[in-house]
Amino acid sequence: MRNWMKVISSLFLILLVSGCSTKNGMLDPSQPKIDESLEVVDSESIRHISEITSIAFEWRKVDDPRVDGYNLYRANVQEDGDKLKQVDFIENRYATHFVDEDLEPNTKYIYSFSSNTESGYESKPTNSIEVTTADRPEAVPFIQAISNLPRQIKVLWRPHSSLNIEYYKIERSTPQSSEWRNLDTLDGRLQSEFIDTDLEDNVVYIYRVTAYTFEDIASYPSKIVRAQTKPLPAGVMSLRASTDLPRKIMLNWQPSENSDIVQYNIYRNTSADGSFDLLKRVNKETVQYEDFINEDGKTYFYKVTATDIDNLESSIHKNAVMGITLPKLNKPVLTLAQIQGEKAILNWLAGDKRAVSYNIYKNIKDGMFDSRQEKFTNITDLRFEDNDIVRGVEYKYSVESVDQYGIVSETTNETLLVLPKLQEVAQ
Repeated sequence: MRNWMKVISSLFLILLVSGCSTKNGMLDPSQPKIDESLEVVDSESIRHISEITSIAFEWRKVDDPRVDGYNLYRANVQEDGDKLKQVDFIENRYATHFVDEDLEPNTKYIYSFSSNTESGYESKPTNSIEVTTADRPEAVPFIQAISNLPRQIKVLWRPHSSLNIEYYKIERSTPQSSEWRNLDTLDGRLQSEFIDTDLEDNVVYIYRVTAYTFEDIASYPSKIVRAQTKPLPAGVMSLRASTDLPRKIMLNWQPSENSDIVQYNIYRNTSADGSFDLLKRVNKETVQYEDFINEDGKTYFYKVTATDIDNLESSIHKNAVMGITLPKLNKPVLTLAQIQGEKAILNWLAGDKRAVSYNIYKNIKDGMFDSRQEKFTNITDLRFEDNDIVRGVEYKYSVESVDQYGIVSETTNETLLVLPKLQEVAQ
């Protein structure tokens, strides 16, 4: 009885303050009037069924012919306390069912009905009816995220047990952020896997999954799980490049410490900076490479990376090593070039400690425009004597050094020698 009087007082207060009533979805500007003779909806006949965001009501219709419908009053206990306000008008007195929708899950509401006439009069309200909406679905019961995958993370969960679940939403964040990004929607209650791709290497991500009903009602979010993408493999160690080999550069390195390496990638450039071009790929058992170069004293810079079974490549942003092919020898230094008696004599200094032999070039001028060249090889002394000269003929000599690999120096400047003709004796 006390609750009923409280509801009546609240209704009268609301009606007086609002100065209007709702009918057929429109505001009625006339003052609401209570006709105590109008038949009241039987409070004992009212039944209800609660869902998550809706409540269905059933009642016994009134027989008073003056009644043309029913007013529905509602209060959200948490927000409104027990102050009810009219939220709907049911337009037909023969109606005995109504569903109040768009409610909050797991929320307590108070309801009351009154019958209404076309002229704007309404009956006393029914006793208050306290109803609580159903709670939202529980979170998915199990979820995990799989780490150490190449630039991706796999999220697994157990399908929701409620047959009313239609789809799932997967969200992602990071430990450094409080914001969640919606990644995808998976249709079907039995879905249980999502693979997040195109991620950064060696980065931690966090995930949660929310189930949704056919009415688009969200369950509680799952627990938060985290996983880390696979890091790039460790690169090679102790990379070295030779500087003393003829027309090639030898690379040597210690293998990567990762056990799933499948190959090494050799890069080369003409400078320590800038873009390096891929020179060669070699298998994981290879820890050295010969770069053959048909040029003496050629400098290159090298980097070697490792690629693992998931096609992840170690960082190329490391210092390059420099390699040089063996340069040309320094040319000999002529110390003597002259005619002695009827032979040409050349003396020289080695000019380079790598020299093991010398080549002598002899250019012979046979006429005004004709000349020819002779070459003497494998000279091991620092002196050369040429007995094959003719008086009056010009000879030009030059010398070059040769090392053990056959690399030659530049030639010395040519030295002109001539054995003078003999003076004719007058008869």
